[in-house]
Amino acid sequence: MSGAATLLRDVFGFDAFRPGQEEIIHTVATGCNTLAIMPTGGGKSLCFQIPALMREGVTVVISPLIALMRDQVRALRAAGVEAGALTSGNTEEETAEDWQALEVGRLRLLYIAPERLAAGSSLGMLRRIGVGLIAVDEAHCVSQWGHDFRPDYLRIGELRRALNVPLAAFTATADAETRDEIVEKLFDGQPP
Repeated sequence: MSGAATLLRDVFGFDAFRPGQEEIIHTVATGCNTLAIMPTGGGKSLCFQIPALMREGVTVVISPLIALMRDQVRALRAAGVEAGALTSGNTEEETAEDWQALEVGRLRLLYIAPERLAAGSSLGMLRRIGVGLIAVDEAHCVSQWGHDFRPDYLRIGELRRALNVPLAAFTATADAETRDEIVEKLFDGQPP
């Protein structure tokens, strides 16, 4: 049994991968830049959560939805995975706890909103904590043609270059034009 399959079973409680998951997990875990387009409910989160446990360093997960981040952190913690989120929805105690966990190197996954990248201290903090992978959920938000456009998603490509780490981008909705824009903005036009 592969390391990914063992984690799938022992940590997440599933006996088998969904279609496409195992290949994507392998690609992300080996440090390749990745763009994965999977249907809603296809198990995108496991495609960055399992590699986060296989790789060195903290995996930074950029997501636009605070409720989704909080749900994923709660589920990861219930599974015994050290995860945290720095969001505007946190209490002061939650934020202090997550900062402390980062400082002592305990967190494996750190969820942040794209707007957090605009803070001047974010890059320094991310360099200090030893980021090993960036995962981008809802990557279609980088597209200026879509109704979900979030300007701060445009900073993610800069972050990838500054940290010099692999990036895995995930979305359920991306026509050809949106895919091209994701590749241009997040991967400097070099298809993953």
